[in-house]
Amino acid sequence: MTRILTTTDMHSAPLGESLTEAVQHGEVFTHRWVVEAILDLVGYTPDRDLAQMHIVEPACGSGAFLGPIAERLSASCRLHSRSIGEAVDALSAYDLLERNVRDSRRLVTRHLLAEGWSEDEAKKLAKSWINQGDYLLQGKPGRNADHVVGNPPYIRLEDVPADRMKAYRAACGAMGGRADVYIGFYEIGLKSLKPGGVLGFICADRWMRNQYGSRLRELVGRSYSVDLVLSMHDVDAFQEQVSAYPAISVIRNGPQGSAVVADTKKSFGPSAMAEFQTWMRAVDQPQISGDSFHAARLPHWFDGTDSWPAGSPARLAMLEDLGDRFGLLEDPSTGTRVGIGVATGADKVFLTQSTDVVEADRLLPMAMVRDTTSGSLNWSGTHLVNPWDDAGNLVDLGEHPKLASYFDRHSEVLRKRYVAVKQPHRWYKTIDKVDPRLRETPKLLFPDMKLTIHPVLDPGRLYPHHNLYFIVSDSWDMRVLGGILLSRVAEAFVEAYAVKMRGGTLRFQAQYLRRIRVPSPGDISPGDRDALASAFDDRDADAATAAALRVYGLTELPD
Repeated sequence: MTRILTTTDMHSAPLGESLTEAVQHGEVFTHRWVVEAILDLVGYTPDRDLAQMHIVEPACGSGAFLGPIAERLSASCRLHSRSIGEAVDALSAYDLLERNVRDSRRLVTRHLLAEGWSEDEAKKLAKSWINQGDYLLQGKPGRNADHVVGNPPYIRLEDVPADRMKAYRAACGAMGGRADVYIGFYEIGLKSLKPGGVLGFICADRWMRNQYGSRLRELVGRSYSVDLVLSMHDVDAFQEQVSAYPAISVIRNGPQGSAVVADTKKSFGPSAMAEFQTWMRAVDQPQISGDSFHAARLPHWFDGTDSWPAGSPARLAMLEDLGDRFGLLEDPSTGTRVGIGVATGADKVFLTQSTDVVEADRLLPMAMVRDTTSGSLNWSGTHLVNPWDDAGNLVDLGEHPKLASYFDRHSEVLRKRYVAVKQPHRWYKTIDKVDPRLRETPKLLFPDMKLTIHPVLDPGRLYPHHNLYFIVSDSWDMRVLGGILLSRVAEAFVEAYAVKMRGGTLRFQAQYLRRIRVPSPGDISPGDRDALASAFDDRDADAATAAALRVYGLTELPD
């Protein structure tokens, strides 16, 4: 059950008090076939001695997970010749709402009675297993859970009262920034797992890519294994329509092993899920492409606090393979660096097309986004009114009277900038310092926003504006590197990691360009070097892609 709570819900639950009622439309129940699949995927099956294990459902709602859990636990007891009473410590479930606790206990009681256990046993176990309380505020979790399963509440930050959010943040270190509350359920659930224990949630997958999920990604990458990510964005997984970008994630307390990534279509349902699970058990098949889903096995998962990539399973498998075989674009050993142009904080003052407003040596030719549109650098005549000398120091205005007069005329605007308020004695500085060596260095320029990857060569004439990112290198022939970066192989890295804007526009920011993997310059054959350079000169993305596929050792670029 996913609960997307409103302000009314949260304010009816101040710290130290119990909720007495829930808003009816705030509850969304998970279909039974999805619950059964999650239990299968985490290994909670009756053939195991479940009475000797401990499963946790941290937000049980009205019992969508508890019914199947009770049935499997009962079947396991029969199979292992145990009484159901021996399973008194086998299940812990929580919910904030008194009504949900009551309904869940009734549901579990009915299931146990239907399984042939006595009414007294059924009621005692239901009461013991299902607790009213806030799972996130139960105190430091002990590592006592073999399984944690469920559909944690998706509560928007703006709907959480300040005192409750303060308590949540104190209990859950991963809830940084504008993190939604489900982040805490992942953190507490993972920290409660025994070695080898498994968490299986169906929940929004935004944390895998958004900034607010960085601490959780770091926690997972440091101590846990991502075993499965099954995206179900368009699937009818719930009994009501919700827009929560759901995915089933299975994460194990142990060193990272191989991982499965899968994507589904709207038609994905119980039979397709069964087919998917059969494929998962047949470990000799690396990929599968069915009518309603695609899946691939990865040798390991992506690490780090940066966003995890998005894309088709086949595309992610390719990126993982390239990540294992090639180094990052930004590399000290080749002197290759990614950066961004100068930010001024007042472009209307610092940028000019007039050549006589200040001294000639205070004008720095600037590359603007509009200069790169054609694929070749066509300078529009923009200059930076440059307050920095060649040593990286602010110039003395007393030695540059025209510059001093110009800045004085615009001092009201310049002094209002944050950078000037913070350093009033340096009120005429640009936000970023100008590196005089950069202008004369050959570099590839990338506009911040573009539908496709668009490297443009500056042979060393201009200084980039802050809407342009740049790549410089001590080792690369920039035309050869430009051919690689013009290819759809390089673009695939950016597509996987970048935030896509309306209309499909990509952000070619430094953090995404740094994700691109490239071969060592010396490992590229003379023929492929020529092909890449020619494709770059001709702005031929198809030819660049064909040459890049050879260089990367690929036969095709998967969709």
